[in-house]
This record gives sequence, structure tokens and C-alpha cells, in this order.
Amino acid sequence: MAARNSGQQPHGVAASTLLKRAVELDSDSRYQEAFVCYQEGIDMLLQVLKGTKDNAKKCHLRQKISDFMDRAEEIKKFLEQEKEDGKYHKQIKIEENATGFSYESLFQQYLNAAVTEVWIEDPYIRHTHQLYNFLRFCEMLVKQPCKVKTIHLLTSMDEGIGKGQQISGLEEIRESLCKHGIELEIEFSSSIHDREIRFNNGWMIKIGRGLDYFKKPQGRFALGYCDFDLRPCHETTVDIFHTRHTKKI
Repeated sequence: MAARNSGQQPHGVAASTLLKRAVELDSDSRYQEAFVCYQEGIDMLLQVLKGTKDNAKKCHLRQKISDFMDRAEEIKKFLEQEKEDGKYHKQIKIEENATGFSYESLFQQYLNAAVTEVWIEDPYIRHTHQLYNFLRFCEMLVKQPCKVKTIHLLTSMDEGIGKGQQISGLEEIRESLCKHGIELEIEFSSSIHDREIRFNNGWMIKIGRGLDYFKKPQGRFALGYCDFDLRPCHETTVDIFHTRHTKKI
């Protein structure tokens, strides 16, 4: 009997863990994260239901799934209304030395097939590591399901000895993006201070440190050198908004 149910146990445990987390996030009013956990947990419960033979257990699972789906639908409608009203705001606090905050982890839930244009305002896309940060962000956009056609970068000019490297680095990134059918428009400003990223599907993300929130790796062969989910971060705050109008007039 144990052998028959062993295949279902991992799904059941994972579903229980996810849905417990969803309820906790829901209670903390972290609705966007709760919605994602509800969705994933419900999908796993459906897998458990498919493999359940006992009618009483099936009935119990169907009721649980129905209850969770009702709550997920309520949250979905609430979030959509918040977006419609331009009131949506979520804040993420990245603690000193925290890990798990690669660009993919931070941005992927806000990228979909509707994203064709991106605006990046960051005064510090100058030095080598900052150029690599921007390159990594662009790589993420190429890999995601979005169909980005244009990236607008507004940054400041390095007026020191690094000016040539900044210009040549950005030009190389522009040429590489062009090979993927993406146009990079670069503009320089001496008065830029804000750091924000906007997608034309309505999402706007403001990071206190801009794209440069990762710490220097401990060595060239240390974990986190390549995988930014393993790279320790500087302390910073991420504010996420949704608005109908992403391009400034």
C-alpha cells in the first residue's frame, strides 16, 4: 500500500508547503506573492487528485482545491483592480549579504509576451562591472518570453579615464542586441539621479541601488561569480508599481 501512494507523497507535501506559504503571505497582505503560491499549490493538488483512488479523499481534495481557487480568484481580481486604479505597490527589502536576488528572480514575474519596450534609467552604467550588470539584464530580456524590440537606456557619462571603455562597452552591447533584433537607444544625462526600470506592460521597478546591488565576488572561482542567485547583495529596497502609462510624457 505504501508503494502505491509513495509517488503521490512528494506532490502532496510540496502542495501543502506551498499553500501554507500562500496563506501566510495572504495574511501579511503580500498578495502578488500569495497569488503565485496559490497557483502553484493548486496545480500540485490537482496532480494529487488525479492519482487518488479513494472517493472520500477525492471529495475532500476537490473541496480544498475549490476553496483555494476561490481565494486565488479574489486576489487576482483585487490585484487587477489595483493595477487599473494605479494603486499597486509592492516593496521588497534586500538585506545585507542576502542571496537569491538575480535579475531573473526579481523581474521574471513581471515579464510576459506583451513586453516589447523597456526603459532603464540608471546613472551608474559606467564601470566594467556595471556594464556587465547591464549586459546580464539584457541577456535576461532576450531569454524571457517577452518580445522586446527596443531598450532605452538613460545613464550618465563617465567623464574620467573610463569614458572610452564605457562608450565602447555600450556600443558592443548595442551591436550584440541588434543581432537578436533588438534596438538599444542610449542617452546620456549629467543630471540623472533616479533609478528605475519600466516595461510597456505597465510594470515599473525602482531599485535603490539600480542594477548595481550585487557585491564583488570573493574570487574568480567562488560560487556566485557566474550565478547571481548565489551572489551576496548590498542592502537595498525594491519598489514595484503598476501604471497604465509607462512612458513619461
